[in-house]
Amino acid sequence: MAKGVQPVVIVGGGFSGAMLAARVAKRGVACSLIDRTGTFGPGLAYSTPFDGHLLNVRSDRMSAVDDTPGDFVEWLRANCPKHADPDGFAPRRLYGEYLQHRLSAARMAHPGMIELVTGEVAGVEGDGVRLSDGRVIPAGAVVLATGNPAPRTAGRGSRRIIADPWALTALERIGAEDAVIILGSGLTMVDMILWLDATGRKGRITALSRRGLTPRVHGSGHDAPTPPTEALLTGCLSDRLGEARRLASAGGWRGVMEGLRPVTARLWTGADAKTRARWLRHLRPWWDVHRHRIPAGIDETMNRLQAVGRLSIVAGRVERIETDAGGVTLHWHPRDGSGRSPVAGQWLIDCTGPGHAADEDPLTGPLIKAGRARLEPLGIGLDLDAEGRLLSAVGSPDARLFVLGPPARAAFWETTAVPDIRKRIEGLADRLADLQTSASR
Repeated sequence: MAKGVQPVVIVGGGFSGAMLAARVAKRGVACSLIDRTGTFGPGLAYSTPFDGHLLNVRSDRMSAVDDTPGDFVEWLRANCPKHADPDGFAPRRLYGEYLQHRLSAARMAHPGMIELVTGEVAGVEGDGVRLSDGRVIPAGAVVLATGNPAPRTAGRGSRRIIADPWALTALERIGAEDAVIILGSGLTMVDMILWLDATGRKGRITALSRRGLTPRVHGSGHDAPTPPTEALLTGCLSDRLGEARRLASAGGWRGVMEGLRPVTARLWTGADAKTRARWLRHLRPWWDVHRHRIPAGIDETMNRLQAVGRLSIVAGRVERIETDAGGVTLHWHPRDGSGRSPVAGQWLIDCTGPGHAADEDPLTGPLIKAGRARLEPLGIGLDLDAEGRLLSAVGSPDARLFVLGPPARAAFWETTAVPDIRKRIEGLADRLADLQTSASR
């Protein structure tokens, strides 16, 4: 690194931050990678020790490096051959180990280019970032790769409500016969049910979401993409939805989803606020369950639990949550308008998904208040330009402040899956290398 040139500071040591650090180091850019847990690589997504928590993408698409598609499978062959099926769904725990290996290899190949810093970032300042213990890490540029924020749970504070199901030992207090209520019916709900079943918990499980939709299942192999037609990509949303249904009837919905994957981010960024709002209001729940699927074996487990009466998935709206020393009572309004009795259980697990309240986040909230950042027009997250730079209150990009991964979802939408994030890593690594080159002149 040239004299006087400050390193890039990456906040967040999960997949997005760790793999960006590895990539920029290869480009000759020094960086400081900060993580509050001190575990660099797996992040929250790949830290689960339970082998029943599988990847939701086939292994041959999970390389951490965009130009080396077989990298993860080759690592599996060398380190865990029984899971090395390219078409299989490996345990997420193994993927976390793979990311640690990739980061360690990058540090060995490029000595001194990646500094690992354990600490809680308290603020982003003019010349760097400030940690909660008072340390200041200088920065030529800052990348916020902080992952998904925690959900905002109704009734948070009661010991009977498990607001963060991924917290260490959070689920251990659930007894073998305890009844469990789950808010949300997406992928996190599936993860919780798999753990409850595998660890011998036999109590009744009731999952509630607004529509009662659950993740669809992967096919038996890779689905050939159905090329998007002009009618699918342009025009009003209702006509495009009709075209999607026509294509799905002709060739299968999985092929339609595969065909849309390469262009989804472009469609989202090209849409105006009114179109985005309609999509979020009417189509997002259906998109989510078809886009984020589960392996067939997991789907079979879910069906089995429902068939024997241990699992009920219902559609409705939460009215209120009551807790006492013995458990939780959920009062709810069914989507179909029918009368239903309250649901009682010993525990409630919040699986409603990330909060995405960027203006309330202790890191990004002050940036918004100071005018260095702003919310996307619909208020669902940070507003960014095409390069992932934060836009100020007046819409000007901050040349040294970037966002990567899930926190960029409001701007790009498809920023949560590995195949999508690794493409953004490539573009961002190029941009950071250009900044370092300019600063050294």
